[in-house]
Amino acid sequence: MELRVASDILVRDMRLADAPAIARHADDPGVAAHMRDRFPLPYVEADAVWFINDVSRGPTEYAFTIEIDGEAAGVIGLMPGQDVYRHSAEIGYWIGRAFWGRGIMTKVVAAFVPWVHAEHDFVRLFAGVFSSNPASARVLEKCGFEREAVHRRHVFKNGEWCDEWVYALVLEKETDG
Repeated sequence: MELRVASDILVRDMRLADAPAIARHADDPGVAAHMRDRFPLPYVEADAVWFINDVSRGPTEYAFTIEIDGEAAGVIGLMPGQDVYRHSAEIGYWIGRAFWGRGIMTKVVAAFVPWVHAEHDFVRLFAGVFSSNPASARVLEKCGFEREAVHRRHVFKNGEWCDEWVYALVLEKETDG
């Protein structure tokens, strides 16, 4: 997969060569604070290699490198639902602190959603956002996602409780099931 988002932003298949840059950007308490606990901290190159080899290839999860100016700067991916949830997928993403506040993730998600719609049979994309991460909620809102629910005290991260905001986007696609 290769999706040109802007002249300097590319979403593409992950490569082992991405591991050093992914580890450098992921090894940040500010990034890890908004991720599930399976996202390690410290985040070392071996963690990136494991992720690239074992998680990024599907079918239970798809992950892609967000490349900015030729450097792996983050990840965006999907976790398809199973069984009766098979036409839904959870979207997740992160980007290194050096790229925060520049509108990059909004551009990435805005380009990624139509690609997902064209390439997969999902009719619903959703994301859980920790209430401690309003910037991620704004990204989703700008890309057409709507807040469907607030799960109160649903997340226990770094010794503290926070709410989880559930955002969803229903895609206009017919499916036989």
